[in-house]
Amino acid sequence: MPSTTKSGPIKRFFKLKVYPSIALGLIRLLNRTWRIQESGREYLDAAVAAPEPAIAAFLHGRTFVLIRHMTKMSGAKWVSMCSKSLDGEAMAQVEERLGLEVVRGSSGRDGLEAIQEMIQLVRSKPGYGAALAIDGSRGPRGHVQGGIVRMARWTGGRILPITASANPAWIFRSAWDRTMLPLPFAKVVIAYGEPIDVPSKLKPTQIEAIRVQVEQSLLKLQETANEHIGFTDTEPIQAVSSEIGEA
Repeated sequence: MPSTTKSGPIKRFFKLKVYPSIALGLIRLLNRTWRIQESGREYLDAAVAAPEPAIAAFLHGRTFVLIRHMTKMSGAKWVSMCSKSLDGEAMAQVEERLGLEVVRGSSGRDGLEAIQEMIQLVRSKPGYGAALAIDGSRGPRGHVQGGIVRMARWTGGRILPITASANPAWIFRSAWDRTMLPLPFAKVVIAYGEPIDVPSKLKPTQIEAIRVQVEQSLLKLQETANEHIGFTDTEPIQAVSSEIGEA
């Protein structure tokens, strides 16, 4: 949704004044009840300790599960991205209040400028990494976009796949990303994959190969996390061709 889209004053008031406080309170409350375990923690520790910045890659539909956990990671600080839509503006407030530094943009016309701003921030802030929903902000679900490869290439960072699964959990079936919301006292697994190196000099074919590698790594990580925790969904992790055509 373009940033110029007009919204009624009541809708804007609710989205910008009411929703962020409710969402923030819900995130904090639910996190206190979840029984969280981590898988592949050694990959996170190595990525955070390395001199190169960590570039966290995750699915848009797992943002709600991961956002609070990421701000509590010892020694890790993150720059994230939210769209310029009204929903994105509200989400940016939530993320900033949790401790993330937020850049405004999306996969649309503002995406390149936002990626460039994130690159500058990561370069100028020692100890900071970038956190990107690889299929955001409008999908298709589970399809990695090229921004994360550019981010890693121009910051010298390593791409760190991160995902989450839970049982029991609610799925927002009407949302394009099928957002997962673990229920109170759910078992939650946070899984980290092996970091992916991105050389600074790449040919177009190599960029595409790394994009595919990130996609396959993250989808496999999600599948393994789902099996480990016992989570199932009626739809696949990655949107199929028919769903993309309907979007």
